[in-house]
Amino acid sequence: MAALTEEQGLLKEQASTWAREEAPVSKFREMRDSGNEAGFDKGTWSAMAEMGWPGILIPEQHGGVDMGHLTFGVVLEELGRQLTASPLLSSAGVGACAILVAGNESQQKEWLPGIADGTRIVTLAIDETPRHAPDQIALAAQSTGDGFTLNGRKVHVPEGLAADLLIVVARTDGQPGDARGLSLFLVPTNASGVSRQKLHTADSRGYANIEFTDVQIPSTALLGDINQGPDILENILDCGRAHLAAEMLGVASQAFDMTLDYLKNRVQFGQPIGSFQALGHRASSLYTEMEMTRSCVEAALDALDEGHEKAAELCSLAKCKAGNFLHHMSNELIQIHGGIGMTDEFDAGLYLKRARALEFALGNEAFHRDRFASKRGF
Repeated sequence: MAALTEEQGLLKEQASTWAREEAPVSKFREMRDSGNEAGFDKGTWSAMAEMGWPGILIPEQHGGVDMGHLTFGVVLEELGRQLTASPLLSSAGVGACAILVAGNESQQKEWLPGIADGTRIVTLAIDETPRHAPDQIALAAQSTGDGFTLNGRKVHVPEGLAADLLIVVARTDGQPGDARGLSLFLVPTNASGVSRQKLHTADSRGYANIEFTDVQIPSTALLGDINQGPDILENILDCGRAHLAAEMLGVASQAFDMTLDYLKNRVQFGQPIGSFQALGHRASSLYTEMEMTRSCVEAALDALDEGHEKAAELCSLAKCKAGNFLHHMSNELIQIHGGIGMTDEFDAGLYLKRARALEFALGNEAFHRDRFASKRGF
């Protein structure tokens, strides 16, 4: 895998500086305490749009800059460091990828420009239980002659309250558990029969449970071909998993930096605690884990850009490795800081909560270990 280009390096520096100065953890804390239902600050999102970040994956003819997944991951990593809340991953990442992968010319023309300039928010509605299980979809889409009728429920939909458009994975044939029979649909959130309920989550983001009751949509709402959802869904989900892994790397990297700073500055018995051999060894081991995780994440993003035949394996490897390191690092952040790490006034708890939410999104470690093994023929 090649190193970051000069352009990517400059963007990384820009994103790092902007996130620290304009959207730091303190601003996230303010948003959380304000009771903001959307789960993000609209001013922060507008500033991101002005910098062109929502258009990183979108072709120029649709208002984007088409700079690829690795570039997108660079930005997500820096935002993850500050716990900056926004629809960037859900809308400009997963949502844009879905429409790029499966959308026809008309659908791309209608939705991609709005995603690129931040005026439209799109999100994927897939899970129906607390566990990520794409083959267990039960929400039904029944053909009604000139369209479809949707009935069912989706849970834990990211940006579910703020979204203008839902990309709904529905069953058009077979039973839950069948590998085939899934289709994707574009469903506006203001459609009759769509109801949204805010979820109050540990990481204070804008998740929602969404009910579909006799929701009527036209045949033009079909994204891709009927019953061909699994063929395109895997690609879409892998984009999301690699993007999530990039944010997870950022969260974990900042947790490492906070821990290292504490080891250097906390004094006991007249010397910094980082000088104690046992703690020094722990920090060294964590740094090694972090760099291994970075290699996995960047390899997955690069594979998506290159259309590599092993991209699916690499995306599962990245999500699994990022989940493992983030879990370990967030625990170490709390443990090494001791009692202060358990207080809400200290930021460590915010990183721990975000870590646990990200670990389970689009498949946890166990899910991706099994998927990786299956892809490798075991």
